[in-house]
Amino acid sequence: MSERTPEPRHIAVNGVRLAYDDVGKGPAILFIHGFMFDRTMWRGQVVGLEGWRRIAPDLRGMGLSEAAEDGYSMNVYADDLAALLDALDIGRTVLCGLSMGAYVAFEFLRRHRRHVAGLIVLDARTEADSAERKASRNDMIARVRNGDASGLADELASKFLAEGSPAGVRRRLGQMMERPSATGIIEALEAMRDRADSTPLLQSIVDLPTLLLIGTDDTRTPRASMQAMADEIPEATFNLVSNAGHLPPLENPEETTAGILRFLNQLGAVGL
Repeated sequence: MSERTPEPRHIAVNGVRLAYDDVGKGPAILFIHGFMFDRTMWRGQVVGLEGWRRIAPDLRGMGLSEAAEDGYSMNVYADDLAALLDALDIGRTVLCGLSMGAYVAFEFLRRHRRHVAGLIVLDARTEADSAERKASRNDMIARVRNGDASGLADELASKFLAEGSPAGVRRRLGQMMERPSATGIIEALEAMRDRADSTPLLQSIVDLPTLLLIGTDDTRTPRASMQAMADEIPEATFNLVSNAGHLPPLENPEETTAGILRFLNQLGAVGL
């Protein structure tokens, strides 16, 4: 199996030009990356999930996608992705989001439920930011505005990965976190800071097949938050990914891909 990253495609939606990967044929799965990451964090899954059409975009302001000057929010990210699916003539998809990508997925569910046949959440919480976390976001925004985006990326990267992560994984993470524009970083931080509490949303998706995954060594996401999510969704499966921190798709791609594939095989292609 090749580990070569697919050549990105580009499309204009909602007034912004997005980069995305579109690989394979079959029912669709849409991958949504986390904060300061991009579509390449899903390389192992985009390469490995044969039998499915794998769509992996860079969110606006991240990766190779255009950074609009303003107009960012969870609503806008979600609407961008819905417009992308419409442009690709994809009626329904499985949503797969990690961290901030899961926050986007929750908003997508609120606004575009007709598109969603299944949900995969990795290393995320449903709760809105606490006052302490809002203050931390504001501190990060100030650092980026003062020209310290590189320092912020280095600091966060050291917290995202499990201890002892291979040098190659650290290098790939560093490369990803160098790509976002200052505007994209600031706007994403503001969108996360101001996002709605998604806990009430769980009561409306009791019939949605859901997979929850978290790295065994994730220090960024409380495991209790994901367990509470699993308890609220009767159709949810909750699994741990070994030897991984906040980025299982990057740190342990084989186990992450195998877990996703088991879920997809159980879900089948009904309604997709």
